[in-house]
Amino acid sequence: MRLDKFLKVSRLIKRRTLAKEVADQGRITINDKVAKASSTVKAGDELAIRFGQKIVTARVEELRDTVKKEDAAKMFTILKEERLEKVEPEFIDDED
Repeated sequence: MRLDKFLKVSRLIKRRTLAKEVADQGRITINDKVAKASSTVKAGDELAIRFGQKIVTARVEELRDTVKKEDAAKMFTILKEERLEKVEPEFIDDED
């Protein structure tokens, strides 16, 4: 199954177009390799998705073309959620 379709069907990302944009920006990895929207996802793969200041790591449990909202969470298991430290821009002191 395509990565962007999996993300939409599993409801990890709400819309397929948004999933495609996120993947094309290089913010998703499959088994530690940067993935495109057209990358193939298999059961057992580990996905790491960067949402702003957070990285969510999930394992693909099963693949389905369509799924009810209540069953979408069964398609993956969240392994961990990490918050990235916010990087403060360096301030330039113009006063001498």
